[in-house]
Amino acid sequence: MAETTLTHTSQLDRPEGWRGIAADWASDQRAFKNVSWGKAMMWIFLLSDTFIFGCFLLSYMTARMSTRVPWPNPSKVFALHIGGSEVPLILIAIMTFVLISSSGTMAMAVNFGYRRDRRKTAILMLLTAALGATFVGMQAFEWTKLITEGVRPWGNPWGAAQFGSCFFMITGFHGTHVTIGVIFLIIVARKVWRGDFDTGRPGFFTSRRGHYENVEIMGLYWHFVDLVWVFIFAFFYLW
Repeated sequence: MAETTLTHTSQLDRPEGWRGIAADWASDQRAFKNVSWGKAMMWIFLLSDTFIFGCFLLSYMTARMSTRVPWPNPSKVFALHIGGSEVPLILIAIMTFVLISSSGTMAMAVNFGYRRDRRKTAILMLLTAALGATFVGMQAFEWTKLITEGVRPWGNPWGAAQFGSCFFMITGFHGTHVTIGVIFLIIVARKVWRGDFDTGRPGFFTSRRGHYENVEIMGLYWHFVDLVWVFIFAFFYLW
């Protein structure tokens, strides 16, 4: 009886609306208790980056739908001449395949990291970095081709002037993320290969002894970069 009365009283004292939600989270002793600060900070960074990329894509859609000048046809702009014929979006398709494949190798690296298999984890992370570098190299080729054909941030020979600024801003920002990811993948893979996570060797990007959580943190970042590219591919190249 006393227990029932206590439960009823606590429900009456519970604030309503947003204050009630905040009270529930504040009283939860399990939500973030076992999460490392590195993983929590990565999630916060990815959340903020989601807003940035979302603003970029919304700005692109607004510019495209509001302009009265015809928008360049992506199938023509991003086509390559192979064997005397024009193949639309072939380079973009290969870039997408490479980046999605790198997400698979990164997932396998995290899996072997949980198993504390240093050799396979390091090799798969280096393979992921190689695929990421390949993507950046193809993106550099794409930029060079379009710049040679006259695309600039302030104009292009195929239609709406906003096309160039949207293209360089969105793909350049994403390419910068991939490049940074490649650098950190190599750094973490080197530490995995040396056994820093097994011995607890002090230094940057070294987690607690016996824990490979930095591999998982790199996996969170890399999967986010791949997911963003899916949206860029859909909105920018297929629309």
